Amino acid sequence: MSLPAVSRLFRSALRTQLVPVANWSSKPAKHNITAGEQAAALTALFVAILGPSSWILAHLEDYKKKA
Repeated sequence: MSLPAVSRLFRSALRTQLVPVANWSSKPAKHNITAGEQAAALTALFVAILGPSSWILAHLEDYKKKA
């Protein structure tokens, strides 16, 4: 590539891009979620993500022996 072509490439990359704006609503929530419901949802999320990985890490030596 010649230098002017590379220069044009960089200029087009650095040009500001138009980003679509999300439509935000300023209305209050339709359903209020209590602190207990939030705690239960976060607990379920953490168990779903961390449970399998902690099981694997806890049984890593067993997996090494099988291989």
